[in-house]
Amino acid sequence: MAEPVQEELSALAAIFCGPREWEVLSRSEKDGTVFRIHTKAEGLMNVDVPLELVFHLPVNYPLCLPGISVNSEHLTRGQCMTVKEKLLKEAEKLLLEPMIHELVLWIQQNLRHVLNQPETGSGCEKCTFSISTAVDDGLWLTLLHLDHMRARTKYIRTVEKWTSDLRLTGRLMFLGKIILILLQGDRDSIKEYLILQKTSKVDVDSNGKKCKEKMISVLFETKVQTEHKRFLAFEVKEYSTLDELQKEFETAGLKKLFSEFVLGLVK
Repeated sequence: MAEPVQEELSALAAIFCGPREWEVLSRSEKDGTVFRIHTKAEGLMNVDVPLELVFHLPVNYPLCLPGISVNSEHLTRGQCMTVKEKLLKEAEKLLLEPMIHELVLWIQQNLRHVLNQPETGSGCEKCTFSISTAVDDGLWLTLLHLDHMRARTKYIRTVEKWTSDLRLTGRLMFLGKIILILLQGDRDSIKEYLILQKTSKVDVDSNGKKCKEKMISVLFETKVQTEHKRFLAFEVKEYSTLDELQKEFETAGLKKLFSEFVLGLVK
């Protein structure tokens, strides 16, 4: 990690030092750093709105834009997407220098004005993970594996909401204890889905207490190829046999993917 970035993270930890204001979610030399900031900003009618801001700093940040996810129980999903897009536009002005604190200050001062604007809802923005490449053309495909799902009904409902909000299609697939999520859509939307999946309390632990998803793994991701089926919706499906699951993959043009990554999960 570059020294300026390390200094920025240390400064942020010192600034957001109150209870639950600051949390590092993950850190690696390959994927960079993901952290969360809880703050408040003045919204409409001069009412303070709590904001959960998740930032992903890629390894080549600040030469590229950070990934940003915005959540608030006081805002609609469309409003959250609008806030995210405005933050990314501000980030473009600050490229090449540490910018996170400036972005947080900006939204604290401007949230009311942002909320007065029409919701975008589409979540269509420039690539938030690399300034050196253009927006990814076409669809991307990602296969995820979940270790377990205790609060199944709530979990499924949450996954369906996230995929709907982010305009992702695909499948949530159950075969006995095997749980797979196949996502198809815009690459940035898939990345934001993964941030939500890893940072939200979507399940419960063995004691029934709400917990984050720590047992999710990305098995495979690729740009959708010509032989791959275009999913029209996100569906939850349960299979009684391995053959049924295999047929689902083969129908979607994913026979090789099934052989390489799914068969190994069957014990």
